Amino acid sequence: MKKSTSALLLAVILIFCWACSSASRITSSWTPRPTTPVLFKKVIVLGLIHDRDRTLREQMEQSLAAHLREQGQDAVCACDLYGPKEFDRLTEAEALSKLSNSGVDGVLTIVLLDKERERYYVPGQIQYTPYGFYYDRFWGYSRTLYGRIYSPGYYTTNTRYFWESNLYDLSDGKLIYSAQSQSFEPSTSERLGKEYGKLIVDDILGKGVVIVSSTPSKGL
Repeated sequence: MKKSTSALLLAVILIFCWACSSASRITSSWTPRPTTPVLFKKVIVLGLIHDRDRTLREQMEQSLAAHLREQGQDAVCACDLYGPKEFDRLTEAEALSKLSNSGVDGVLTIVLLDKERERYYVPGQIQYTPYGFYYDRFWGYSRTLYGRIYSPGYYTTNTRYFWESNLYDLSDGKLIYSAQSQSFEPSTSERLGKEYGKLIVDDILGKGVVIVSSTPSKGL
């Protein structure tokens, strides 16, 4: 009985921890060695995401820019500064000129590399109650067995997103940070954006990639 109770308690704790954990995680990240922190005047967040996921793209751009501003880095999202297809017909020189004219000297890209749906089985009721506890009461015994027999598991689907974010220093065009991440089925695109934005910005700052002000930036 004690072993069963302990096992059930452990299962409840694990489920609770899973429910409270972030839906996004970094699988790998890179910075050049040695890393020299960069002081940007303005960073633009640019999402490279298909038009069918335009709402998601805007949420991701806005969230990353907002988290950068909270840390004192002047940052804007491409969806606010330019149209969704502003750079489609520009050459590299034209794009860099446009960014420079806007005072941008850093670009943080976010790319949706892949999106896949997974189907998995959720088992039925796992709570253990000893049969003997209800042996002398028919209804209690029958309800206990009914719950075990007629509470089947079921199949459900989950969507997993694969992301990549790169940070470029436009003064020399070099890549100074890159991270690949996974996100699991978010309740909303807004929640996904907030989680991802904080995850990436915290990693960038934690690796000493950029120098930021202690005063939050107001952006545009």
